[in-house]
Amino acid sequence: MIVVPDDFPSVFEGSAAHERASSLGAVRVCTERGAEDETELASRIGAARVAINIRAYARFSDAVFRACPALRMVSIWGTGTDNIDLDAAARRGVTVCNIPGVNAFAVAEHAIALMLAVARKIPRIDREMRTGAWPREMLAQLYGKTLGVFGTGAIGARVAELGRALGMTVLAWSARGNADRLRAFGVATAVKEDILRRADVVTLHVRLTPETRGFIGPRELAFMKPGAILVNTGRGALVDRDALLDALANGRIAGAGLDVFHDEPLRPGDPLLGLPNTVLSPHNAGQTPEVRRDGLLRAVDNVERFIAGTPINVVGSQS
Repeated sequence: MIVVPDDFPSVFEGSAAHERASSLGAVRVCTERGAEDETELASRIGAARVAINIRAYARFSDAVFRACPALRMVSIWGTGTDNIDLDAAARRGVTVCNIPGVNAFAVAEHAIALMLAVARKIPRIDREMRTGAWPREMLAQLYGKTLGVFGTGAIGARVAELGRALGMTVLAWSARGNADRLRAFGVATAVKEDILRRADVVTLHVRLTPETRGFIGPRELAFMKPGAILVNTGRGALVDRDALLDALANGRIAGAGLDVFHDEPLRPGDPLLGLPNTVLSPHNAGQTPEVRRDGLLRAVDNVERFIAGTPINVVGSQS
């Protein structure tokens, strides 16, 4: 059996991917809230051999794997694996697959949109004009500025390409050491501190791991220019929340464009909501019809390949 334990809000049920998965055997789709509770998640998975993971709030912990001994594969609709205990999956013989790159163009465009929206103060100017004002303040130009890209996978590489198209000088940092590939794109590599000091815009595209949690903290924010903009479309926990709030409230950086947060959804009264130098979006950078359609189909394709004995896009498997 294939189970989709966390299709809330629902995107899988009734889709082309649902139809395709049904050709592989029985499929059960859970469209109710509740999969964020590990006991409930394990109950929904039950005796299924395959789980298609839709939402990052569903945490596949060791306890979940232990409670579901028949589970042999988790296919993630997305790239991030921070909600999956990969070590536990390997110990218990569960193969984990993702769909790298499927949302790269959409997320990269969104990152650029956030940069422009913060630099040009578009949301605030729009609000003021609707009240009868005619704001004529100075805005920031990205042409000729320096863009610092952290993470050079499919999304980061596309952001670098778009930044160059805008006339920006691009500096990149890669945990994988992709210097040769980046140079082929006309992008220079640099160490973390150097990028932070030189960049007018810093954008984050690294995976959330124990090593990258708090990747941008008080020390890193202190390196940044007072006029710099921080953009995060990766994971909220890449940035130290308190340090960012302090830097924004006290003008230590010019602003931030954020699509991801420590608490999702944001709670009423969250300090970020009251800061005029932020542009916020609800973790929807990759939410386009094309990404949804293609990503769900690729998640099912991963299931097909696993059942056939030729798994692809494996990020965690039996050791």
